[in-house]
Formats: sequence, C-alpha cells, structure tokens
Amino acid sequence: MTNFWTKLPKPFVALAPMENVTDFVFREIVSLYLPRPDVMFTEFTNVEALNSAGLEKTIYRFKFSEKQRPIVAQIWGLNPKNYYKTAKLIVDMDFDGIDINMGCPDKAVVKIGACSALINNRPLAKEIIEATKKGAGKLPVSVKTRIGLTKVVTNEWITFLLEQNIAAITVHGRTSKQMSNVPADWDEIAKAAIIKNKISQNTLIVGNGGVKNYNEGIDLSKKYGLDGAMIATGMLSNPWAFERTDKKYSLNDNEEILIKHLNLYNKTKESNKGYGVMKKFFKMYVNNFEGASALRNKLMETKNVNEALELLK
Repeated sequence: MTNFWTKLPKPFVALAPMENVTDFVFREIVSLYLPRPDVMFTEFTNVEALNSAGLEKTIYRFKFSEKQRPIVAQIWGLNPKNYYKTAKLIVDMDFDGIDINMGCPDKAVVKIGACSALINNRPLAKEIIEATKKGAGKLPVSVKTRIGLTKVVTNEWITFLLEQNIAAITVHGRTSKQMSNVPADWDEIAKAAIIKNKISQNTLIVGNGGVKNYNEGIDLSKKYGLDGAMIATGMLSNPWAFERTDKKYSLNDNEEILIKHLNLYNKTKESNKGYGVMKKFFKMYVNNFEGASALRNKLMETKNVNEALELLK
C-alpha cells in the first residue's frame, strides 16, 4: 500500500477535521462542486464507541465516496486496545490513512484525559500510537496536535512525536488552553519543521491555525518551511477557500451550492444527525452582501430542508 502523503504536491493544503462540519455530506459537496483540498479528514470519531454497543450509531461517520480521496479517518479516545481494533477496521474500510486526535481542546474531552490532554501524558500517547500503527499495518498513521496543553512545549512534545516514526504531524499553533482566542503562533509551528529535519526527515509537518484560503496556506508553508497547511474555520466563512486562482464568486454561486448541500443532506438518510447540523453552514454560504444577516436569521428559524429551500426561492 502506497503512503498517500508522499504523493501529495509540495506544499499542499488540507481541509481540517471539524466536528459537525466535515461529515460525509459536506465532504461530498466539496468533492463535487467546490474547489477541493489536497486531502480531507472525517470528523473526530471515538474508538470506544466503535468498539461497543455504540458502533451502529457511530460508524456512519466513516462513510466516504471514491471522489473524496485521499481521505483520512480521524480517531480519538483513551484505550490503546480500541485504537488497535479501530485501526484494523479502518484498513478494512479502505481509507487512505489514520489520524490520531491529540489536539482537541474541548474541556469535557480534556477532563477525561483524551485528545490534547495526551500532550502531558506521553506514556499513554506512546501506547496509543504504537497500538494504532500495529493495527494499521502499512496504512500511514499521523497525529494532529497543538503546541502545548496549558503552556507551550513545542520542542519537547514535537521531538517526542517525531521519535514515534509517524507519517505526518499537523501542528495547531496554539495551546489547548488558548483555544482559538489568540492568533496562531507560526514561529512555534516552524520549530516543528526544524526539529523534523534533525530527527525524522520522512515525517511531514503541516501547519494549522487561522489559515483563510489555499493561497495563504501555500504562502505560510513556504515561509515557515512546512510540507503543507490546513484550513479549518476559514472554510466556514468562505466555501471557495480552496480556489487556486483569482476567480470571483457571486451570491448566486453560493446559493446554488447551498441548495445542492440541502438536497444532498435530505437525500442522505444514514446519518443520525438532526436538521440542526445544517444550520452551521448557513453563515458559510450567506455572508458579505446586503441583507445577508436578515436572510441568515430566517434560515436559522427553518425547521427542515423544505422550509429552507422554499425560503431560498
């Protein structure tokens, strides 16, 4: 099996895994109708839920189409045995890679010792990476993380991760405590690239934090010596964030994609998410024009797809 990371353009720009955003429907819309990233990720998916009675209510998160490749399954949790079993499942489902979430700053998740809390629990982080790699076989394993939990520990933490011999590390340039309340520190992200050149030159370093569009991602990658960059919330204000050219898009273009998004959501029944999840996308499509706020407010009051489509007419 080929390590897809080695086949990406350099530098590349990825679409970040985002809860209740990068689900199957959104990734399909991006793949079919929007300028697309070089690689996409699923939402965060819990390994404990996948190895319990919660499997049926969780497995839909791993639905993907061939158009979405390369596609990486992102997982989180605490039990190394469940990481091992989940990695084997991901291999069987024919994903292109596995990404371990060691960066989510959600307080409930950190409180139980998962995700970004693993920055301060390296013995468990090591067990998790080893178990995932064992289950993954030849499938590449990567990690998405931050520069620290409550304080910046870039040098020690990234050195530790690079010693684990993984395919890629995405570094969000904020601590977990900072959430997204301060500008990302790209100088700290650059340190990861410097350390990589000393320890594990084959591991790719991806920068994350405040990237607004594709061209900015390319520029930041070159400026800070990175292999690539990742766009997260930048996409939530601009569906055309991965446009490579200077092409301009109109309100009509946005409305056309929103209608396709609503229709595909309505057609896709395997997701057990309610209609409320669609409302997160209204600001992405309906912004930067006179009357946008009023229309968004009306869309937020809709109770189903048909009401939203009728309003857009």
